This record gives sequence, structure tokens and C-alpha cells, in this order.
Amino acid sequence: MSERRYRSWALGLALLSLNRPAAAHSPLDVLGGADGIPALLSAIMLGLMWVAYLLGSLVGSRRVVPRRREALAFHSGVLVAALALFGPFDDWAKTSSAMHMTQHMLLMVVIPPLWVLGRPLPQWRAATGDLGRPLWQPLLRATRYPLAAALVHGAMIWIWHAPGPYMVAVENVWWHLLEHLCFLLSGWLFWWAVLRGSSLNTGKALVALLLTLMHTGLLGALLTFAGTPIYDEARSLADQQLAGLIMWVPGGIAYLVAISWIGYRWLVRHT
Repeated sequence: MSERRYRSWALGLALLSLNRPAAAHSPLDVLGGADGIPALLSAIMLGLMWVAYLLGSLVGSRRVVPRRREALAFHSGVLVAALALFGPFDDWAKTSSAMHMTQHMLLMVVIPPLWVLGRPLPQWRAATGDLGRPLWQPLLRATRYPLAAALVHGAMIWIWHAPGPYMVAVENVWWHLLEHLCFLLSGWLFWWAVLRGSSLNTGKALVALLLTLMHTGLLGALLTFAGTPIYDEARSLADQQLAGLIMWVPGGIAYLVAISWIGYRWLVRHT
């Protein structure tokens, strides 16, 4: 037997010997047990969105090359989403209300606006053809109504920040995944309606933003000034108050920036 063939056989036997103990375990152990499946599904969905965008941008005769700033906004949104969903925030959120709120703010006032500014629909259409039309058309029709989008998004915010649903999402990974999907999808519709809507709806978009600013500020104030822990008696009151401030101040700044930008665009068009 030649020396090269001998080395190949030796390497194969070594790999087999290393694989034997691993075969005694479920593949789910690699994911952290069954609790790792929602994280895997989240990673797959995020990866498919990103790959479809790249295919629609770079491959095929129907490709749509995005503008540099739009591509930067979309890729930044994907990066922040990966950080929020798979970074340390997800582990810290289990024990810290402030970290949980930080994760929520990323999912509601950072990632969706970045994806809206990135305008990925032309690239996704180029990648999927007519297969995605049943999904795009209802979503685009929904964005024609900024006040309705604001009400749906607001309902998601208040429902998932009520004590019962909040703790269920903290304790159950599947409910946590549903919570994230509700924030991302309703947030995306809301920000698309106010940032990319028709100029005829500028007034409604401003009202929708102002309404969202007011009720999220109210929720942040309730958490900040509460005299006892709302979500769990074992949780720190100071941590809860910090969570309220995170929703109240940085979240409020995001809505104020959007109001200012839309108001500026309206003034430019009418002067």
C-alpha cells in the first residue's frame, strides 16, 4: 500500500472514531436541544431574505442593481437583525428587562426602517419572479393606510408588553419567536406606510408617527415610574425602570427624527 493511500485510510478511520460518540446524540443537541429550533428557523428565514436579495441584485437577466445607499441600508438591517436575534441580547433578555427592551427597540425602530430605506422588493421580485406576487401585493396594499398600520403595530407593542404575554415570550422560545415576527412584520408595514407611502398620505403618516410616539412614550413612562416590578416580582425594579427609559427616550427620538424628515420633505415639495 502506497504511503498516500495509507494516510487516506488512517485519516478516514480517525474521522470515524471521532464520529462514534457523536452518533449517540440527537442532532438537536447541536442546536441546544429542541429549544434551538426556533433560532434555527429564524436564521434560515433571515438567510433566505439575504440570499434572495443578493440573487436579485447580481444574478440573471432580470437582476436589479440597487443604489449604493439602499444596499447599505438593507445589509445594515440584516447585520443588526443578526445581532439582535442571535447575539448576546437574546440571552440577556431572559433575565434583564432592559436588555429585552433593547432587543425590542432594535426590532421595532432600527431594523424595519433600515429595510424600508433599502427597498429590497425589486431585488426579491427579480429573484422569485411571479412566485412572490401573492405575498407582495397584499402587503403593498396594506401600506396604503398609515393609520391602520400604526394601529396594528401599536396593538402588537401593547399586547407583547402586557405582563402575561411578556413573561410567556421570556419563558417559551416558540412564543419568543412569534413575538419577534409580530414586531418585525407590523413594524415593517408601519415604517413602509409612513416612509414610502404616497405623498397624498403625508398628513396621515405624520399623525401615525405622532400617535405611535405618544403611546410608546406612555408605555415607557408606565414602566419607568412604576413603584413595583410589573413583569416578575423577582426582577429588579431599577432594571424595569431602565427598560422604560429605553423605550421612552431612544424610541421617541426615532419617531421624532422620522416626523422631522417627512415634514422637511413636504416643505421642500411645496416651496
